[in-house]
Amino acid sequence: MIKYLATDDSKCVGCMNCTATCSQKYFKVDDPAKSCIRVEGLGANKFHLVACDQECRKCVQECPTKALMVGPTGIVVLNKSLCVGCLACVAVCPIEAMRFFPGDKNPFKCIACGSCVPSCPKDALSIREKPDSEKSLFYKVVEEAVKRGASGSPDATKVGSTPMKG
Repeated sequence: MIKYLATDDSKCVGCMNCTATCSQKYFKVDDPAKSCIRVEGLGANKFHLVACDQECRKCVQECPTKALMVGPTGIVVLNKSLCVGCLACVAVCPIEAMRFFPGDKNPFKCIACGSCVPSCPKDALSIREKPDSEKSLFYKVVEEAVKRGASGSPDATKVGSTPMKG
């Protein structure tokens, strides 16, 4: 199963509770810039929630040190010990879900932990899973390559994740 943070823009009222919860959990501050989820105002009381596209994985392909990998639940995770802070992953992310905050060594992104879900008063957020059969074609091809031994890393094994090569 692939785990992901589902968003429903039609329910979002822009209260920013999700960003406060996220930044408190991971950075111990109430700062929307340090949240893995973004609330973008579209005008006329309409909002767009950006968390992470778990299917794209361009960041995984772009990482020169293979610090980004796909974990057992389908979530892209960062092995901080391998990350050199080059920010190639931030630059390549088409929806700006891979984030960086000046002063921090490592980029960050939503890992679908679900902490933000109960903070939303309008149920605009939820943790969902989809069957492996619904994986993107790209993910299936890479997964098969990994099974055939096309890539591997002892560091990735330690964190229980499957490294991917671009």
